[in-house]
Amino acid sequence: MRFFWVLTLCLMPVAATAQMAATLVADDVFVEGENRLTATGNIEVLYQGSRLRATRVVYDKPSDRLQIEGPILITGPDGEIVTADQADIDPQLENGVLLGARLVLDQQLQLAANQIDRAEGRYSQLYKAAVTSCQVCGGQAPLWEIRAEKVIHDQVAQQLYFTNATFRVKGLPILYLPYMRLPDPNNTRATGLLIPRIRSNDRLGLGLELPYYIALSSSRDVLLTPYLAGNTRTLKTRYRQAFNSGDMTISAGASSDDLGVSDDLRGYVFAEGDFDLGDGLKLRFDVQAASDKSYLSDYSISDTDRLASIVALTRVTEDALFSGSLSYFQTLRDDEDNASLPPLVAGAGLVRRYHPSAGGTVTVTASADTLLRYGQSTGDTGLDMTRTGATAAWSRDWLTTTGVLLTGTAALQADIWQLNDTDSYDATLSRATPYVQATLRYPLVRQNGRTRHVLEPVAALTYVRPFGDTTPNEDSTRPELDEGNLLALSHFPGNDAAEDGTRLALGLTWTRVGSEGVRSALGFGRVLRDNADPQFTVTSGQVDAASDWLVAGQIALPRGLTFDARALLDDTGDTSLATARVFWNRPEVQLAGGYIWQAPDTAIGRPDVVSEYSIDGAVQVSDAWNVSFDTRYDIARSGPVQAGVGLGWQNECVTVSLSVSRRYASSTTVQPTTDYGLSVSLQGFSARGTPKITPAACRN
Repeated sequence: MRFFWVLTLCLMPVAATAQMAATLVADDVFVEGENRLTATGNIEVLYQGSRLRATRVVYDKPSDRLQIEGPILITGPDGEIVTADQADIDPQLENGVLLGARLVLDQQLQLAANQIDRAEGRYSQLYKAAVTSCQVCGGQAPLWEIRAEKVIHDQVAQQLYFTNATFRVKGLPILYLPYMRLPDPNNTRATGLLIPRIRSNDRLGLGLELPYYIALSSSRDVLLTPYLAGNTRTLKTRYRQAFNSGDMTISAGASSDDLGVSDDLRGYVFAEGDFDLGDGLKLRFDVQAASDKSYLSDYSISDTDRLASIVALTRVTEDALFSGSLSYFQTLRDDEDNASLPPLVAGAGLVRRYHPSAGGTVTVTASADTLLRYGQSTGDTGLDMTRTGATAAWSRDWLTTTGVLLTGTAALQADIWQLNDTDSYDATLSRATPYVQATLRYPLVRQNGRTRHVLEPVAALTYVRPFGDTTPNEDSTRPELDEGNLLALSHFPGNDAAEDGTRLALGLTWTRVGSEGVRSALGFGRVLRDNADPQFTVTSGQVDAASDWLVAGQIALPRGLTFDARALLDDTGDTSLATARVFWNRPEVQLAGGYIWQAPDTAIGRPDVVSEYSIDGAVQVSDAWNVSFDTRYDIARSGPVQAGVGLGWQNECVTVSLSVSRRYASSTTVQPTTDYGLSVSLQGFSARGTPKITPAACRN
């Protein structure tokens, strides 16, 4: 029978009880006089979450020490593991010496030494140490290791301090450092150097990125990334801070290069934040700026060709919505300039919903928006415009005994425009637009076991008659027929344009939800007008009195595969728009692909056909190998836009990433560029969150 012994009850007088905290469990315990206890067989010593196992333990009362014979196994409260041959340590397992010892952190990083000194329950000092996270097989050097004269592990700060360290690969010395500090695997926010990355770019040359992370506090940090290459000296930075009410991130970069774009410093600034100001009010900002049109593309930061900076306030309650925003736009396109975009746009709106006792819902909207251009001309490049308007709408549903759902809507919208720098319009314009709409729906449901089919025909008859002035159209230049606006009161996305006349929108949707987890939907729609509206362009799908047919479908499969497509077809079968997308999201596979085709439309500044596909994804081929890729191809111009591939490999102690990407000429890139990237990281240092791979078994 095993013997259970509590040292505080058997060896210490009451006055000294506070010094004893360890509990001993053993097969046999022998007490020699009043000062010495010897335990043997299946020994366990417990103290505040730490556990020691050994074959023989001797406790000496005068010195308050444990002499332990191994093999010894100590498991700490944070998961660290220590093994040793012999130990002389206090009963709290906090201060002492361990011989022939090995320390394992996070079941990954191994530190072996001739001797480990424990002090204050916080520091472990290792002499003549070898550190690695690789599988160590007898007689064979690991893939990598760090040999050091001395290593100190600070358990509280979660740091490792090396003295006279040599980095070795398969036993071959590669790098010597007199002093070095690295985070242990449990440290997720350690100030210090992160994984370097080698980059090679056609325009920038061969270079090295050296990111350095600074943890300012528990809620703030900075990342500094110098980038030195043959043709550039760049410093990138990222600042993050979390607040009680939100968070913000600021990213920026400055470069002095030899690309000939500018003799001054080039750079960019991106900033975003989201804050809850209380009482439902939220503040969001997103700032984007670049020194010139090609900087973001030259340094592979972003593919965007227009930068949008916005500050927005919103407040949403059960029956009200308030929003206000201020936006600034910067173009990176060669055929545009900031002065005539317009660059500055502001807007505000308030929506209130009421439920009168007479029935139905009343929605009242008040809104204003303004746009300013830098140009001083009186044409389109200089027009400044402010619109102020209000809308009142009433809507009510009736359900007949036969299952037909009737919805009636009546609305009145009134707007006033103030114009500057124009000779084509009066300084003040106004318009009132009443709407009347009746919508019929007749959903038909069929249940076949656990499979449900829903067929829903719908028809919406709408009458619109604007009264007043004809206004410039700034916010509705590219209307497009889709599933979201087929039955809408207006098919224009903004307020500057208004439809005129009577129209009938017809739609039919079929939805199937199968017992096997497959969900599919198919929809058709068309708009019939009494007269063609000249405000619609060819690719809107509504240039004629009878619009193009809208066809849209979606299939969602249970294993994460989703496909959807949409097209606009005329009566002859010709299309003005076709799009298709596919998504596959699995733990081992992430795939996204898309295709778009658009007919030429000179009315909106697109004289050529748009035909393009894109594919990107990532595949975890095995525990060790992963592949990522992306490509974008312009079919109309018979040329690629961009392409890239990445290859990654990892085992239990190292991760290697290799990437190649190529960007072709575009509106912001004068010539094609190829970018190569290589990074190698050692597992075991600040590796929390990195998947651990079980090492292969050693071979004789």
